[in-house]
Amino acid sequence: WNPDGELEFVGRADHQVKIRGFRIEPGEIENVLTEHPHITQAAVLAREDQPGRTRLVAYVVAPRTPRPEEIREFVRGRLPEHMVPSAVVPLDSLPLTANGKLDRAALPAPDAAPTASAREARTPQEQIVCDLFAQVLGLPRVGVDEDFFELGGHSLLATRLIARIRAAFSVEIGLRTLFEARTAGAVAARLDTAGPARLALTKQRLPDAVPLSFAQRRLWFLHKMEGPSATYNIPLTLSLSGELDRDALRAALDDVVARHESLRTVFPETDGTSCQHVLDDVTVELPATDITETQLAEALKAAARHSFDLASDIPLRAELLRLAPDRHVLVLVLHHIAGDGWSLGPLASDLTRAYTARVEGRVPEWAALPVQYADYTLWQNELLGDQDDPDSLFATQIEYWRGALAGLPDQLTLPTDRPRPAVMTYRGDYVTVDMDADL
Repeated sequence: WNPDGELEFVGRADHQVKIRGFRIEPGEIENVLTEHPHITQAAVLAREDQPGRTRLVAYVVAPRTPRPEEIREFVRGRLPEHMVPSAVVPLDSLPLTANGKLDRAALPAPDAAPTASAREARTPQEQIVCDLFAQVLGLPRVGVDEDFFELGGHSLLATRLIARIRAAFSVEIGLRTLFEARTAGAVAARLDTAGPARLALTKQRLPDAVPLSFAQRRLWFLHKMEGPSATYNIPLTLSLSGELDRDALRAALDDVVARHESLRTVFPETDGTSCQHVLDDVTVELPATDITETQLAEALKAAARHSFDLASDIPLRAELLRLAPDRHVLVLVLHHIAGDGWSLGPLASDLTRAYTARVEGRVPEWAALPVQYADYTLWQNELLGDQDDPDSLFATQIEYWRGALAGLPDQLTLPTDRPRPAVMTYRGDYVTVDMDADL
């Protein structure tokens, strides 16, 4: 129901898609498209013609088809940017199934050829930037005057593009620059005034004592202040159905820990400071416990509450909960000093790959990682420099933030029903509140 009391049909709920974190109703975009004076029918589809790259494609039927740029501008004026189709495909008619419904499988992939610019590159810099645009966007080629974002680019691809420009030209351009200079020609024109590229992250020769990264220093300090606790645990649970080869699973855990140095790093302390110590040979224990369905929730909580001793324990713990001979739950608990929420994706993916190999009686085949976390730590310390050097990046960044945050309160004083405790207890909870539409 809209504010005027009219019922609007915006499409089927089962066609809802999620792109780059946004939930999108294609029917809402289709309604806007058909409001265009020259468009009689429209269909919008989320396509993944290249693995990992999902984009919105609009299919339009019009007696006189407007230019794709004009259609995109029309939608942009009525919907947020994440709902603007990356490509527009004109059709004589929408394909239908035998019972008269839209045949989504018959909608063609959009033409990958450049459309907005026929101008050839005039300089080697323009040609290289065009090639980098095409590589990142997964297109055969990109014209000098084509808009990166209109070709399907978004902020994540923009970050990847900036890294490739850095590697190709040894210059540093910011993300904002790409949003302002959206074509290969415009980016190439700014290369001469761009600053020098920051230090490259490469494989390093490790010293005897590897310092902690700044993120690790924070977590190590909190660990020392609070003592071993579950506050910074990141649990991952995997439900396993069917026959389970426990020996293969334990071997796969060893494979993953061998692949990622951060999973076999301990943090011994000397004279009040800590360093990273990567263990060479680590075997991951895989204790198994028989439980019932009613015990599962409590067993998961207990596993997630495991307390790590960062000085001696590797920051990964595994436990197998056995519900039935063909039903198990694998609990992996990762300490935040070794990873974050994003890390769970590669962790689960590598474990799956290693387990598949071990069940088949072979070792997992994967390329060696180009850098490990210790390499990143040394790179970060060298990039930021000494905080006592007023010209270092560290010192200039600290000075900026001290000024930006000056005068702000140390705490946000909220009206609560009891005073803030002197020591944090983590005994918080959730209160669910429903607000009606009028409120």
